[in-house]
Parts: sequence; structure tokens; C-alpha cells
Amino acid sequence: MYMKRISGLLIATAFLAIPAAKAQKKVSELSIVYDITVESAGDKPEMAQMFNGATTTVYIKDNSHRTEAVTALGQSTTIFNGKNSSAVVLKEYGNQKLLIRMTPADWKSSNSKFDGIKYNVTAETKTIAGFLCYKATGTMTDGTVFSVYYTKEIVPENKDYNAQFSGLDGLVLEYQFTIGKMTVVNTASQVRQSPIPPAKFEVPQSGYREMTYAESRKGGR
Repeated sequence: MYMKRISGLLIATAFLAIPAAKAQKKVSELSIVYDITVESAGDKPEMAQMFNGATTTVYIKDNSHRTEAVTALGQSTTIFNGKNSSAVVLKEYGNQKLLIRMTPADWKSSNSKFDGIKYNVTAETKTIAGFLCYKATGTMTDGTVFSVYYTKEIVPENKDYNAQFSGLDGLVLEYQFTIGKMTVVNTASQVRQSPIPPAKFEVPQSGYREMTYAESRKGGR
């Protein structure tokens, strides 16, 4: 009887020692700051210099979102209005300031390359910005393969904040993309779960040269 009590105590202690998994938390507002690094510069290492100290910040509020990419060359901002599914892209490079308006059809077309992505979640994990993240490999319909790390501990209610990640049930805290032969990695350094001012989603009324999405495509911008 004594041995049975000891055995039971050891089993109970072992269960208490197992860390409890954090419950999944859904949020309607948050912001993420990603630090940008160059993993592989390919045959043009000078191009990597423009990413030194670069950041990408994503603001999510209900069905709208705003993404700001800041590099040594300038800043590009995308504001998506979830109420009417339209978007505006602001580009500021030197003295050039452009405002590109996108209709719902334009927005859908610009993100069509992400349609049909298939994800394979692996057992590999790491901690990013204090969150346990799982590695997933995504395969696009054109055969392009990329990897991401995402956490299941926090999930935006707006799963369309980034069309590339809408197939994942969680928040992506690290992802890679390529520019030519250069591989660039965005890794979250901050995740803020606090209210975002509505002003973040207001479109400037002056100071920019306006054009349509079709016009910007003709100019190669």
C-alpha cells in the first residue's frame, strides 16, 4: 500500500511538472514589428545594404490592416480598408511621393499569386518575441517553396491581414521572401496587443501624386 501511494505521488508530480500549453487567444487589434535581415545576398551583395536596419510594421484592426516597410531607400505603406475591400499604396522615395489607389478587383488580382498555397506544418519549433512558433513550409501553385514560423498562441480575428498566410491558424512571426537571388527574412521583434488609433487607416488627402493601380503597373512601379 505504501509503495502504491509513493508511485501515485510520483505520477502526480510528473504531471504537474509538464508545462501547460497556453490557450489560443483571438484578438481583433494588434501590431507586429519585424526586423529585416538578408540571409543570402546572391551575386549582388551591394543590394543587401539597403536592408540594413530595415523594418516592416503591420497594424491589424478589425477587418482593416496597414503595412509599413521602411528601408534605406524610403518607405512603402499599404492601407487596406476592410469595409469596402479597397486599398491605397503610398510610396515615398526621396522627393517622390506616390499614392496608388486599388479597387477590390485590383487588390484581388495583386494577391492572386497566393491563391491555393498548401502548407505543411513540421515538428520544428523556436521561440520568437516570447511566443512558441512552429515551422511550416508553404508551396505556391507555381512551385515556389518558402518557410514561415507561426505561433498558435495568438490568432488575429482578421485572417486576411496577409493573403499569403490566410491558410495558417495562427500569427506568422517569421517569414522569408526572395528578390532575384537574394533571400530576405522578416523576424518579429515586437508584438503589441493594444488598441490602434483609427487615424492609422486614414488616407492622406494631399501631398501625393495620385495614380490608379493600372497606371502604376504600366510604369513598372
